[in-house]
Amino acid sequence: MRILNYSKAKDRRWVEKLIKREPLVALKGAGSRASLTRKVFGKDLTPEQAVERIVEDVKKKGDAALFAYTRKLDGFAVNARNIRVTRAEIQKALDQLEYPMETALRTAIRNVRSFHTKEKPSRWFHNGPQTALGQRWTPLDRAGLYVPGGLAAYPSSVIMNVIPAKVAGVKEVVLVTPVKKDGKVNPVVLAAAYFAGADTILKVGGAQAVAALAYGTKSVPAVDKITGPGNLFVALAKRRVFGQVGIDGFPGPSEVLILADGSVPASWAAADLLAQAEHDEMAMPLLATDSAPYAREVAVEVELQLELLERRQIAADSIKSRGAILLVRNRKQAEEFSNRFAPEHLEILAKDARAWLPNLRHAGALFIGAHSPEAFGDYTAGPNHVLPTGGTARFSSGLSVFDFLKRTNMLEVKKAGVRALGKATVDFASQEGLGAHAQSVLFRMAREKKEKGSF
Repeated sequence: MRILNYSKAKDRRWVEKLIKREPLVALKGAGSRASLTRKVFGKDLTPEQAVERIVEDVKKKGDAALFAYTRKLDGFAVNARNIRVTRAEIQKALDQLEYPMETALRTAIRNVRSFHTKEKPSRWFHNGPQTALGQRWTPLDRAGLYVPGGLAAYPSSVIMNVIPAKVAGVKEVVLVTPVKKDGKVNPVVLAAAYFAGADTILKVGGAQAVAALAYGTKSVPAVDKITGPGNLFVALAKRRVFGQVGIDGFPGPSEVLILADGSVPASWAAADLLAQAEHDEMAMPLLATDSAPYAREVAVEVELQLELLERRQIAADSIKSRGAILLVRNRKQAEEFSNRFAPEHLEILAKDARAWLPNLRHAGALFIGAHSPEAFGDYTAGPNHVLPTGGTARFSSGLSVFDFLKRTNMLEVKKAGVRALGKATVDFASQEGLGAHAQSVLFRMAREKKEKGSF
């Protein structure tokens, strides 16, 4: 694994590339997307062009376009009769579920629900002599949740998206997921959806499913917000329908930054780096330490453990293209890099891990201490694993109950408030040239003057 010295000029350009999320080494094999668009549209299109075509077709033609694209892209002969997962399919999945996995699902659901229940905000109302002011929170009517399909199944994504929506009080949760030719959804994903409380599960995915959720079709109800991870086409489709519906963000490749003082076994740090690298080739596994011997030890451990992974080629590509160990002068310099990088996941592998917290300003989620690998956050500990990537932790947060709630301000002005605020309000309206604004207040001031005699 590449070791860079944060303080040396020759390595600084590589550090800057990491901060910008640019690959240190370009990987081969980017032509598959062009061949895919050629297969569907008869010519090569950019992903943006392909998504524009798909979204507009589904918007105009509804089910006809949704079904046609699903058949072409996924090979599943979907129609109005088989698009929805049936109760019998769910029961079959539950019957197939092995006890250890059921226990794991229920543990994760219990802890994630407990975490999000604690963050749920309360309505407040202050009744003063001049005004009564407050805020209330109301849930969305319907949420659409995207769950990736393809080579891997992610029941954890089901839990992390469904639970905060349900805790918020969303009436209907519609889950979409792509399937293969046989039309079967991974049974563990179905079980997770059932236990978490998804109301409807549909066998469609890709940009066409996002468009269907946004605009609605005969088979797919229109939703108020779309959340959940997906590939490039899904992300671009979410970006395109934003405004018609809300979205959770524009997630990019997953990333971890580990800040280590050398007190935690190098094998643990290496395992945490590889846990991020095995997500996909574009994942970013980084570690910063002020110990050169520890940096070398971690680099060796990464290579040793890499050979044992089932997804070693994916992890190896990630390490080669976007992975690095940064050798820093001291803790202050490590914190400086962390705040510039603003990682999705930030691990602190240090003796006094909590002492680092005040100076670490930007991270999607913090993992504090030697016994807190990011994997716990991915699955069972409770905090949500849908987090800001690509440096957006500087200004955004992870998925939460707040994503499925709307905040409404409340105002009641009393007669005493008309007297206290009336003139200042009229002055503001007059200054801005909004006469009707002023008049609406003057009418009420006149009534108060008549009743009270004068102001």
